Amino acid sequence: MKFVIVADFFLDDVVGGGELNNEELIRRLLFNGHDVHKIRSHKVDTKFIDSSSNLNYIISNFWNLSDNSKKALQNKKVKYIIYEHDHKYLPNRDPAAYKDFTAPKDKIINYQFYKNAIATLCQSSFHKGIVERNLELDNIISLGGNIWSDESLDKLSDFCSRPKAASYAIMDSQIPHKNTQGAVLYCKKNNLPYELIPSCGYYDFLERLSKHESFVFFPQTPETLSRVVVEARMMGMRIVTNNLVGASQEEWFKLKGHDLISEIRKKKSDITDTVMNLFTPEDNKTTGV
Repeated sequence: MKFVIVADFFLDDVVGGGELNNEELIRRLLFNGHDVHKIRSHKVDTKFIDSSSNLNYIISNFWNLSDNSKKALQNKKVKYIIYEHDHKYLPNRDPAAYKDFTAPKDKIINYQFYKNAIATLCQSSFHKGIVERNLELDNIISLGGNIWSDESLDKLSDFCSRPKAASYAIMDSQIPHKNTQGAVLYCKKNNLPYELIPSCGYYDFLERLSKHESFVFFPQTPETLSRVVVEARMMGMRIVTNNLVGASQEEWFKLKGHDLISEIRKKKSDITDTVMNLFTPEDNKTTGV
């Protein structure tokens, strides 16, 4: 099959959770013999859509996709799915601003774009539940996880096997809703030894995180999954968090360390198969092995 991956940014632009996940999905599709064309959302115009309307579109972060392009994708009945990483049916992308994470109907945007998609793929059942409550559509699917590269999973396995100090790690984030200050206050109030881990290289950050027995994280907005929480769990760490982390509500989250790494390795095939099957005739659908 031939795919077009649309995103605001790719891994070449920024190292974020969505970009890491998307990059590995692209690798998986290429590995399975499919053609993949990447395009940044602000470069998708009607001319591009006209020339590629017969292809299969995977639309990831699309904040920079114009309204005209969204309408063109719908009017030409292009086959597309939305691989959702947050909540782009809200102007502020933050359902925490509303009671029960449910916005008034007059605050919903991009409704028709979601409605006309083959499916909207969510990161967790927690994420899916919020999206369903706001859009009230029946094409919402939970993937129940993310995709990590084999290299990353090997690194996590290595870090998992290393000794850990009886201390607490805190992500030193400048993003207010990540609530670094809340995690610091928790440790101070309970007289817990902690280390603030600043932003640094991806593997350097994970290695520093892995030196501690516990990870403290109290986000103030719903985390659709939280890759860093899953990574800490894969490294055998105890998680101290609240009820806003999608990963913590998945059945597999009871696992940790190497057992969880094995489960996440299986997810790679499961998630890729789910994506491919959405574009595949019923008789030709695949199953993961």
